[in-house]
Amino acid sequence: MDDLDAAIITSMQADGRRSHRDLAAELGVSPSTVFERMRSLRQREVLLGVHYSADLTELGRPVQAMLSVRLRPQSREVMDSFREFVMQLPETVQVFVTTGADDLLLHVAVSSTHALHAFVLDSLTKRREVAGVRTDVVLDHERQHVITPVR
Repeated sequence: MDDLDAAIITSMQADGRRSHRDLAAELGVSPSTVFERMRSLRQREVLLGVHYSADLTELGRPVQAMLSVRLRPQSREVMDSFREFVMQLPETVQVFVTTGADDLLLHVAVSSTHALHAFVLDSLTKRREVAGVRTDVVLDHERQHVITPVR
């Protein structure tokens, strides 16, 4: 990855809808150069697509929580099966596999604390492989939208 690739990646994270022409003018290269670099970055799966972020409150899910989940027994099959299960739930925003005392960190968004309580009890703890769940309600958050590549 060179400086031009890094500049394209940084710029596209800030606004993925930019035209090749606008980006080329900003970077001082031809639109065809930007087109070819973008194609290469997509083929190498460095750039993964254009995504819109939705306001979870406007979607009726103002309560977010991070759920630390312990699974038993410890096995790839149990982990994969549980991950597949939680990714199908509409409350799930993201799933992280972690090290330490817990196996997974689930980011969920729900309509209320009552809905969160029901989600934990009805969707998670009733499953036999779930050995424990710790819930942390998110009060506020910030997200870094542009990550600068390390060269």
